[in-house]
Amino acid sequence: MSPSWLGQTLASLCWILSVFAYGISNIGDWLQLLAASSWMMSNLATIYQTPSRDK
Repeated sequence: MSPSWLGQTLASLCWILSVFAYGISNIGDWLQLLAASSWMMSNLATIYQTPSRDK
């Protein structure tokens, strides 16, 4: 978990929360939620792809 990974994950979480804070009322809101969620999933997937440093 590098500083850039942490920053991107925090940014995507804030984006997701802002969609809910402003409400989902049209297709653009759903697309924003999809984009933010995809970004979050991408960040979380890197945890499983990063080799362990214990070895």
